[in-house]
Amino acid sequence: MIQYLDNIQHKDSKNFFLIAGPCIIEGEDMALRIAEKVIQITDKYNIPYIFKGSFKKANRSRVDSFTTIGEEKSLEILRKVGETFNIPTTTDIHENGHAALAAQYVDVLQIPAFLVRQTDLLIAAAETGKCVTLKKGQFLSPESMKFAVQKVTDSNNQKVAIIERGNSFGYTDLVVDYRGIPTMREYAPVILDVTHSLQQPNQSSGVTGGRPDLIETVAKAGIAVGADGIFIETHPTPETALSDGANMLRLDLLEDLLQKLTRIRESIL
Repeated sequence: MIQYLDNIQHKDSKNFFLIAGPCIIEGEDMALRIAEKVIQITDKYNIPYIFKGSFKKANRSRVDSFTTIGEEKSLEILRKVGETFNIPTTTDIHENGHAALAAQYVDVLQIPAFLVRQTDLLIAAAETGKCVTLKKGQFLSPESMKFAVQKVTDSNNQKVAIIERGNSFGYTDLVVDYRGIPTMREYAPVILDVTHSLQQPNQSSGVTGGRPDLIETVAKAGIAVGADGIFIETHPTPETALSDGANMLRLDLLEDLLQKLTRIRESIL
């Protein structure tokens, strides 16, 4: 996928690529600070980097959960991050109309896991001509993602990748089946969404839980089995984050993790 992004750095480094940023855009200053810090690290380790931030969260446990600081405002911030640092940006879309809207501001459109079977949404994203990432549904087998990819390519867009984010394990947990990564790489590049794979959804409080203590374990395993990219949500203070703080990586821990993952990547090339 990264070969289609003209503004991505370290494209020829042979390292994995990174999608990282806050779960949701909380404000301009924070988005710029996170992007600047991640760029310092990815430049040091020659990691191609795509900044991620949701402009709106539609899949929330409760009606009073935080969803956006404003759709247009958030998209403008994503555009500013991309233009300020000359890096590609990505955001998730939830409705057909979001595809053309978000495509005016970002480089990569992400389809959420619960919506990856929505044919019209995938076609709308593909028809923008932007790169499209497809999150594998928690309820889907790796083999079934062949057809989601095909919906994009049949819409005359070859710029597609798959994001692994774990499978439902009972009612309140997820587990990653690493066998699925080489399987899905037969269809498209595969990105391991480390932090969402460690979510613990459907908690009794109505707030999603998580296991951030296992981020390093899951990420190392993903690189070892050949994931093309890693997806990590990060925040300076996850405990104060407006969304998904329970499974995000604290920003000051990111460099140590990426250094270790780079060493693993070098060892398997």
